[in-house]
Amino acid sequence: MSTSTRSLVALLAAVLMGLVVVVLVRGYVNSTRSTPAQQAANTAAVPVVVAAGPIPRGTQLTPAMLKVVHFPADAAPDGSFGSTQALLADTEPRRALRPLSPNEPILSNRVSSSTTRLNLSAALGDGMRAVSVRVNDVAGVGGFVLPGDRVDVLLTRAAEGDKPAITQVLAENVMVLGVDQSDDDEADKPVVARAVTLEVSPDQAQTISLGGVVGTVSLSLRRIEDGALQSPAMITTADLGLPGRRAVFTPVAATYASAPRARPARSPSPSAPRGPAPVEIKVTRGTETSAYSVGF
Repeated sequence: MSTSTRSLVALLAAVLMGLVVVVLVRGYVNSTRSTPAQQAANTAAVPVVVAAGPIPRGTQLTPAMLKVVHFPADAAPDGSFGSTQALLADTEPRRALRPLSPNEPILSNRVSSSTTRLNLSAALGDGMRAVSVRVNDVAGVGGFVLPGDRVDVLLTRAAEGDKPAITQVLAENVMVLGVDQSDDDEADKPVVARAVTLEVSPDQAQTISLGGVVGTVSLSLRRIEDGALQSPAMITTADLGLPGRRAVFTPVAATYASAPRARPARSPSPSAPRGPAPVEIKVTRGTETSAYSVGF
């Protein structure tokens, strides 16, 4: 191959490589280039006030505890504040209604205000009530019931006349709001309490209050993920005497009813008077003995 031919081939190869590089670069630039709408979406962000560090429950908020970060407009949480001035502009000092973690957004339902104060009523759900039950180290599950746990409420009544002793379920899967005077849901140490406050419905509040008068109320701690409900039921002492069989739960209304009275056993009718038993007399004549029955 002549020198001119080799030069021409090298030139064509260089031109081809240059075209390939241009195509690759243009494709990369187009892939990284955003449309105006995309650029606007990427740059649209809103300020959100978050906790600068851990804030314990009940702490009065100050500017030093807060900072502002930017969230995408479609990811900003509802109830957030856009500035520390807006958060602290209330007529009364703002306090944390629950412990706040670093970088956690400050939401309106997590801080107190002139209408939402730092009390137990702010923690109640819609339509719910708070009721306290008296407990001890046994009825309170050894002190292992803490705020935030869920429990079943049981009532035990002693035998009354012909009615057997019973234990029945008054409420299931109810939230523990407080133990004695503490409602700190970050508590992790067992406490032997004298009273436990529960979040229940109005009907359950009436039932539990009445149960504390007629019997002994105790708590049954639930596994954290166990939300299964059973129908209100009861167990009597009769169910404890069935060896090898599991106690069958019976509806309360059907079981704790007046037991039928047992009919008195009939005494045997007096029989006619009997006369004296006959007397047997034996008479021996020589070697022969004869027996005679004589009645009187």
